[in-house]
Amino acid sequence: MTATAGCGGDAADGDDPIRVAQIVSLTGNYSPLGSENQKSVALAVKQINDAGGVGGRRIQLTVRDDKSLPDQAVLAFNEVKGDADAIIGSPFSNSALATIPLVDREKIPYLSLTPADEQVKPIHPYVFVVPATAGTYAEATLQYLKATGVSRLAVAFDTRSSYANAGAKGLKDKAAAYGVTLAPIEEFQTSATEFGAVFTHVRSSPAQALMVWATGAPAVALTKQYAASGLKIPLVMTGSQASKLFLDPAGPAAEGVTIASSIGVVGNALPAGPQKAAIDELATAFTAAHGYPPPQFAQDGYSGVKLLAAAISKAGSSDRAKVRDALEGLTLTTPNGAYKYSATDHSGLTTDYIALTTVRDGGFVPTDYSKAKLATVGGR
Repeated sequence: MTATAGCGGDAADGDDPIRVAQIVSLTGNYSPLGSENQKSVALAVKQINDAGGVGGRRIQLTVRDDKSLPDQAVLAFNEVKGDADAIIGSPFSNSALATIPLVDREKIPYLSLTPADEQVKPIHPYVFVVPATAGTYAEATLQYLKATGVSRLAVAFDTRSSYANAGAKGLKDKAAAYGVTLAPIEEFQTSATEFGAVFTHVRSSPAQALMVWATGAPAVALTKQYAASGLKIPLVMTGSQASKLFLDPAGPAAEGVTIASSIGVVGNALPAGPQKAAIDELATAFTAAHGYPPPQFAQDGYSGVKLLAAAISKAGSSDRAKVRDALEGLTLTTPNGAYKYSATDHSGLTTDYIALTTVRDGGFVPTDYSKAKLATVGGR
């Protein structure tokens, strides 16, 4: 669908659509993430429109492929910037970071679907992050390790990914506070296919677990090789692996892996309440449409649309500045958790809404640690 020209208006303008552009990785290395983002964004838009829109106005969605390349994300932004009231950004952290200077200049609400901390540290007035940040994932994992008696953690991360770099930095910044020593710390690149050297260094260390920050193919290759390596310490992954897009290619090698994920991935384990209702709203419709439960990336896309729609409703307008102001004071429960954006927090989620799960029989099951913790937030 082609967006109508203009720079945003007021909900009182009548039947004019609310013009939302999505920049997403539909081809290239990050297409597995982007395809799930796009499915859930389209689903949320359809549900809202079928229910009468926002303030009686339909959402008009325009989609642009960034091809998993930062320069293509910039080109996509420049194509849509004059015809959009708001933008839902790329799941690829490097693409989002390349776009943010343009967001600052154009002053257009931008809901990012990637968790790199640099997007919100420092605060960019019009940038709001939807997934929990990489630093928040790191802290949630450290909380889990402390609770389970792990004090020595090996770390391996993709130096070419802003998301992975932010996660590794988050571990380094907070490890001491949780009594965790990081060693060895291993680096690799997105193109890596062989991880024997990483395992050799881990095997010769006193590490009690290995945490890996990666997205896409390297995570699958590492998991398969880890299963065959003879190492017996736990392997810990992040939300980038909270998907059948990881489980299917990793196969039996993924069994027993610990994965930090959105609360929505294990929504079936939550008690009844607003949080579970928000998760079920997505899960029921998404599963019916696509034949499998919504992965992490679908949780992000759906939550992003819900946050934007709530801000427009609160503002009573699609005016960019008014929507930005509404986002900054927004509190909303979505499949990803209960957001509380503020002038000093444009990420909005705490570690309460990250689940530590175990892969069991090809699915995600909350650990005993998370079962107890999620029970306290699930009914909120």
